[in-house]
Order: sequence, then C-alpha cells, then structure tokens
Amino acid sequence: MKQAIMRLRACINREIRSFLTARGYLEVQTPVLAPHLIPESHLEVFATEQIAPDGGAQPRYLVPSPEVWHKQLLGSGYGSIFEIARCFRNGEQRGAHHNNEFTMLEYYSVDADHLDSIRVTEGLLQHLLGRLQRELQQYGQSAERLQKLQPPFARMSVREAVLQYSGIDLDRHQQSSELAEAAARIGIRAAAGDSWERVFNHILVDRVEPALPDQRPLVLIDYPAQVRTLAEPADDPRYSRRWELYAGGVELANCYAEERSAQRVQQFFAAEAKAKRSCRVPHSVDWNYCRWFGSQFPRCSGVALGVDRLVMLLSGETNMSGVILFAESDRMV
Repeated sequence: MKQAIMRLRACINREIRSFLTARGYLEVQTPVLAPHLIPESHLEVFATEQIAPDGGAQPRYLVPSPEVWHKQLLGSGYGSIFEIARCFRNGEQRGAHHNNEFTMLEYYSVDADHLDSIRVTEGLLQHLLGRLQRELQQYGQSAERLQKLQPPFARMSVREAVLQYSGIDLDRHQQSSELAEAAARIGIRAAAGDSWERVFNHILVDRVEPALPDQRPLVLIDYPAQVRTLAEPADDPRYSRRWELYAGGVELANCYAEERSAQRVQQFFAAEAKAKRSCRVPHSVDWNYCRWFGSQFPRCSGVALGVDRLVMLLSGETNMSGVILFAESDRMV
C-alpha cells in the first residue's frame, strides 16, 4: 500500500524541517478546527459542531489553510514560522491535482517581502533536490525530469503572461465588461454579470496556464489587485505583491507580501464576507480579526506550498492519489 512513496514522503518532510529550522524558522502546530475563518469567496469549507455536555453546540470549521492562526502568531511576535498542516476544502474539482483533504507547507518570513520569498523557496527546492538525490533516483525518478525542477526560477509578470498567451492587455481592460468582451473575442464566453476576477480566472485557466513553459520552474508575479487577497498593493495599485509558482505544469505555491494595514484587512473581510453569501457552506467571521494588524504586525511574506503536489513532482508520480494514503479517488464507489 504505497510503502515506497510513504518512505520517500517522510524523507521530504524531514528535509523541509531541516532546511527551515536551520534558518531560524519556528515550527508550530495549530488546530484544524476553528470557530471562525478568514472569508474567501472562492472557497467552500467543511462545517461541523462542537457539542457541550449540556447539549449546547457551537459551530466549528475545518481550516482551508492555517493562515487564520498564523497571522495571530505573527501579530503576537513569534517571528518567522512554518507548519506542515492538514487542510480541507469542500467542493474541490476532481482531478489529478486535487483532494478535499491535503497537506500544505505554510511558512512566513519576517522582515521580508515576496521577492525574498522567491529566494527562500528556490533554496528549499535546491536543498531537497540535493539532499534527496539518491532517494529520488532509487524511487525511479529520472535525472531529466528532476532537472526541470531546478532553480533558479524563471519570472514573468501576470500581465506579460496574459498578453503573450491570450493577446489581452490587462492594463487596457480594467472594467469587467471590457475584459468580458476581449475574452469573447478569443472564444471564452463569460456569463452575464460575471465579475472582473471571474473573467480573468477563465482566461488564466483556459489560455495562460496550459501554455506556460515547463522546462524550469516559473514564477508568475504581480497579480491583479481586482483578485482580492491579503497581499500588499504593488507600486502600481492595479496589481498586488503576490506570486504563484508553477513547476512541471503544476501550480505548486502561492505567496504574498503580507498586508499589514488593519483598515485594508477590514475592507477585505467586508468585501469577501459579502461575496460569500452565495457559498453553499457559510461560516463565522471574527470581525475583530484586524486587531492583529497595524503597527504590531511585522513586515513579512507568507508562502503556501502544496506538499502532496511537491511529492508528486519530486517522485515522478502523475496523480496526487499516488502519493496520498486513502486518497478520495481511491475511496470512491
């Protein structure tokens, strides 16, 4: 039952810990059940109840990422931290790169921005490829495929990628109707009332991601600010200090220069909570969450990296179910 990949996975986890702890990151362990979550309108969550002996009950939610806890630790002065965390997302599409329950490596570098995090992530991948060369070859991974994972990462702005692979200049299509019309001209039909973000995501998934080069890892940097996140705004306010890492044709990691403004965090919560009203599984929101931000919140950058996808890429497996015990697809009847 996948003993060989589990042994390799254990080695990968060990070397992740070795790399980060040697650089001063503190490993933390946070709950998978939370009384409230950060509202993210593109995610569905799992809900349950905590039942008291007297019969009362309080709602609890499986975390889609440990971010809701990590931001509190950062605001409390913990410094650079990391966690190899179990995460849960409901309504996930079925496919080779998805599972409703998955493992995420989330690490935050204090006194750093998103560009510093590129270098940290390059160092991590270089460390894994170097330290685990023998184990990866024993598992059957080819040197040619491993070469495609070698840093340094190529870099391309999101605007450049969309222009190159779809012909659409995002700077010239800042209204949702304008972007929808441009998408229609290349055969992507938006539904009536679709937001700018939704149309952009159609273009990204349908035209850009399949065309990205995979000869080496690629960072897509500077995401449109109309895709709401808790990333700092870039110097050009139309964009955010955010990147995503693609390797071997797989979206592997997401990074922000973390927002520090309590006011902008509160605005994000309000906008996303409103957008989440159409979600199938509502959840509680802590409207005082912004208290962790402001002057006490450090300049920092966070990376969320999919461990299952990382193991898949390093091992040469083509489906996440090959690196997960009791994967959802294995249990379907």
